[in-house]
Amino acid sequence: MKTPAVSFVAKSGTGKTTLLEQVIAELKRRKYRVGAIKHDAHSFNIDHEGKDSYRLTAAGADTTLISSPEKLAIIKKHSAAPPIDELISSYFANVDLVVTEGFKLSGLPKIEVHRAARSATLLCRGEKFDPTLIAVASDSQLDLDVPLLNLNDPASISDFVEQHFSLNRND
Repeated sequence: MKTPAVSFVAKSGTGKTTLLEQVIAELKRRKYRVGAIKHDAHSFNIDHEGKDSYRLTAAGADTTLISSPEKLAIIKKHSAAPPIDELISSYFANVDLVVTEGFKLSGLPKIEVHRAARSATLLCRGEKFDPTLIAVASDSQLDLDVPLLNLNDPASISDFVEQHFSLNRND
């Protein structure tokens, strides 16, 4: 069975990460297993010079996995960003839901985060109509063709996600 996924999208500085922190915490309170993927348009490095894992990667390892009793990290070289569906199927089979931050050009269902003080226009209903938009979380009243969620109520946003994806806890 395919793991359900939803992408939270917005213009930079709108509060996607803050909202996702709250929604993830609420879904965890409800006993769901949640995976998260952060889209980074820039180059980043979690491995640092001087660390053994850095040395192994620098020596030519195509994939380096760092494992401890609490967590693991995979450093995998690639020439192009893998498609989001590939990331989900490869790394998130053991969760009930994957939430992503960004990936506005993907075919994933999207919830757009909108803050009136930040922007009057929506990404998914502006110049480009995105048919994958399933809801907007906003701090203002908007006339929409999708559900309007209260940006300041992560429990109701979690309710929407839970219902939209017919989530079932895998106890």
